Amino acid sequence: MKHCFYNETVGFFYNNSRKELTTYWRTKDVLVVALGLTVSVIVLLTNLLVITAIIINRRFHYPIYYLLGNLAAADLFAGIAYMFLMFHTGPRTAELSLKTWFIRQSLLDTSLTASVVNLLAIAVERHQTVFTMQLHSKMSNQRVMILIFCIWVTALLLGLIPSYGWHCLCALEKCSSMAPLYSRSYLTFWAISNLVIFLIMVVVYTHIFVYVKRKMTRMSKHTSFHPRYKETMISLVKTVTIILSAFVICWTPGQVVLLLDGLGCKSCNVLAVEKYVLLLAEINSLINAIVYSYRDNEMRSTFRRILCFICYRNSKYTPTVVKLNTTDRRTLSQNGHFTVDSSI
Repeated sequence: MKHCFYNETVGFFYNNSRKELTTYWRTKDVLVVALGLTVSVIVLLTNLLVITAIIINRRFHYPIYYLLGNLAAADLFAGIAYMFLMFHTGPRTAELSLKTWFIRQSLLDTSLTASVVNLLAIAVERHQTVFTMQLHSKMSNQRVMILIFCIWVTALLLGLIPSYGWHCLCALEKCSSMAPLYSRSYLTFWAISNLVIFLIMVVVYTHIFVYVKRKMTRMSKHTSFHPRYKETMISLVKTVTIILSAFVICWTPGQVVLLLDGLGCKSCNVLAVEKYVLLLAEINSLINAIVYSYRDNEMRSTFRRILCFICYRNSKYTPTVVKLNTTDRRTLSQNGHFTVDSSI
């Protein structure tokens, strides 16, 4: 019968894995926390802006934007999870109970998994719309909601599995170096799962890239080729390139490090780069909001409207400005001209 160490401290497992556990704040710890909190705050604000824009603008009430909103929600959750980590790292790690430590890690695993799976769903949706020459998918709202539900169920399962048995509390020889309470086999599984998703995304976006490039070459031979269509195609190619580049740069290092740790590589100094590859993966949550939203003209316009509204509300001259704008809109409407909100 195996002996389990449920009553031991976090420090006991860190010592077992030979992972350093400091009792005082070093300069490196302060810098990591300061940088981590800064990134987390930016991630929270940018993704809140995306979610708000999708809610208030009816033009975004389509499947792709619901998926973008869900991606923003996953990245928002990732920002909260990373912020929770920053408040419970460094010397504070030794003070954590086993339950709190598992909560800390589960929040990260769940949020990052939700973000990656959502990226895959968006890739598949874009593939479908590009090859059927549609702007929006014909997927019903009900199916989108079911898909979003499945994304979060998958993320929760992968994030909570270690807390409910796939750990090393009863097998110290199987403990990970990066996550001393996790089993190395779980890290291997998690890393391989994400790498498989990554490969599928590469295949999907490469297929889109090749198709668009061939389409442009074919269409450019015709005199009736519309410049606007070419511009749209080039924009799509640029977006695809940015998506793949950001994903490769932000995610590959972390997955490789996790896989090496899971496979028990003795000569690999995974602990030296652990915090940096995790921060890099978190930065992808910020890049997602920029790539998937800021390149959309309508989204940018909605952002400006939201930010201007916030600025005006915080200004003591707000009532006057709003009154003038209302008057301007009424005058323009009476003259029969197209009106645009001057506060944008």
